[in-house]
Order: sequence, then C-alpha cells, then structure tokens
Amino acid sequence: MILHLGPKRLMWIGFAMMILGIVFPILMIMRVLESTIFLNFLSFFLSLVGLIIGMAGTGLYAAIHRKMKKDE
Repeated sequence: MILHLGPKRLMWIGFAMMILGIVFPILMIMRVLESTIFLNFLSFFLSLVGLIIGMAGTGLYAAIHRKMKKDE
C-alpha cells in the first residue's frame, strides 16, 4: 500500500521522518521540549521507520530505473 506513493515521495517521507527523529532529541537536550518516555520512543521510532521507508524508496527507485535501462 505504501509503495503506491512512488519512490521519490517515499524517500522524502523517510528523510523528513529521520530529520524529526534527530530534531526532537536536540530540542530535549536544549530543554525546549520536556524529555518524556513517549517523546523518546517517538523520536526513536521516527528515525527507525524513516530509515526503513527511505530504504524502500531507494530500492524501488533503483528497481524501476534498472528495468528502464534493461528495456532500452
């Protein structure tokens, strides 16, 4: 279902999720956000899921372009 978004959009979604997973801990260190268990796990899972979605988008992008070059 998520693969219907297209590879570039998947890479951008993964990138945004990973950036949020980095920004939240930085804001917690600067004491802009209060460090809670929920926010800690949220930032961890944003980074993890962002990495997985980004890698899926990269793999899909490579597969599409490999097939296009093979058809030429």
